[in-house]
Amino acid sequence: RSVDTMMLFQVTYTMLPGQRDAFLQMMRESGILDQIRREEGCLDYRYYLPEEEDGTLLLVERWTGPEAQKAHMATGHMARLGQVKAQYVAETSVVSWELD
Repeated sequence: RSVDTMMLFQVTYTMLPGQRDAFLQMMRESGILDQIRREEGCLDYRYYLPEEEDGTLLLVERWTGPEAQKAHMATGHMARLGQVKAQYVAETSVVSWELD
């Protein structure tokens, strides 16, 4: 892998019934979202709401490379997020791409 390889992630959350808005509010109010966006190597970290699926939340992440994303996963705020997600998220699926 080249150090210039950007990483792109599409994360789909299947939310517990009625929990999408509460999860998004928690992410903003807890400061976790801001902490992630300030991480070294984070190019973009944004949620999208599928218009016809109120039980789904899409997250698109872009990182400068695999090392930055690996460091992101090891942060304390990601550990906190993992604990909190149990209250809101039923299932998570991830698709990733390496972009030169």
